[in-house]
Amino acid sequence: MKKKWNIKLEVLGLLLAILWLAPFYLMFVNSFKSKKRIFMDTISPPENWSFDNYIKAFEELDFMQTLFNSLLITVISVVLIIIFSAMAAYALSRAKSKLSTVLFFTFVAAMLIPFQSVMIPLVTVFGKFDMLNRGGLIFMYIGFGASLSIFLYHGALNNIPRSLDEAATIDGANRWQVFWHIIFPILKPITVTVAILNIIWIWNDYLLPSLVINTPGSETIPLKMFFFFGEYTKQWHLALAGLTLAIVPVIVFYFFAQREIIKGVSDGAVK
Repeated sequence: MKKKWNIKLEVLGLLLAILWLAPFYLMFVNSFKSKKRIFMDTISPPENWSFDNYIKAFEELDFMQTLFNSLLITVISVVLIIIFSAMAAYALSRAKSKLSTVLFFTFVAAMLIPFQSVMIPLVTVFGKFDMLNRGGLIFMYIGFGASLSIFLYHGALNNIPRSLDEAATIDGANRWQVFWHIIFPILKPITVTVAILNIIWIWNDYLLPSLVINTPGSETIPLKMFFFFGEYTKQWHLALAGLTLAIVPVIVFYFFAQREIIKGVSDGAVK
């Protein structure tokens, strides 16, 4: 009976996997076809695996510059979010006072504020300081990503005994050394979680870059893809090739980071 139930679950899982992978299959195989061939035969693999669509899409997307912009903004934003959030959460968790409690719940409450309610005033203020550029975008990402990150770090730090801090202090370490050499390495599982959440959000974000980035050559991949689809909305062979190029970096990232991702999630669950 149990064996039959396992077989049914496996079949169900296989069907769900096929259903989930079907759009990616259609996107991939049709990115190698001509416009006419896509409408004649959408499902079958291409007869000739030509990379002409990719070459054209690569040039029109200015892919290397666009990829550099997304990588620059994402990496700097995530690294700074991790550093500032971990330090802030450590200070709030160890300094037990009314002020630290108020500050912590202020960060928690900030997660409930919808972005749409502050985006116009935010862009207006940053425009006055001439910060509607990549630097200003990174600054905004740090502000919007700090609340959830501090909340996650704060919960993890509450499970780390203060005796570690006290023992390191007795051995002669100052507060800075205690945090970076003792506490922060213990926070690796939650750091991986914070990094994944922010990377996915920042890499795929379209709305904020569309409001902030107004200089040609500074667009991120989602923003550039929006303009690309607007220009090639009827040329699906080029649009699908451009879309495939856009998701390749995410697949590469997951391929190299999957061990850390799985380890971070499992370690976080155990803790």
